[in-house]
Amino acid sequence: MIELTKMNHEKFYVNPNLLEVVEITPDRLITMMSDKKYYVLESVEEIVAKVEEFYQKVYSSKGKVRVKRPE
Repeated sequence: MIELTKMNHEKFYVNPNLLEVVEITPDRLITMMSDKKYYVLESVEEIVAKVEEFYQKVYSSKGKVRVKRPE
C-alpha cells in the first residue's frame, strides 16, 4: 500500500496494483481500476516515486513479500 493525501489533508492508502491513471486536471486525479477516483495533493512525480519504492521493497526481498504497516 502507498500513502496518499486527499485534498482535505486526510491520509489514505491505496494498492498500487490497482492504480490505472494519474491525471493533472489541474489537480492530481487518480483513477483506480474500479473506476473510483481520488483527488490528491501529491504531485505526479511523488506518486510515481511512491509506486516505484513500493515495488522495489516487494521485489528486493528475493521472492518474499514484505508488508509495510502504516504507522
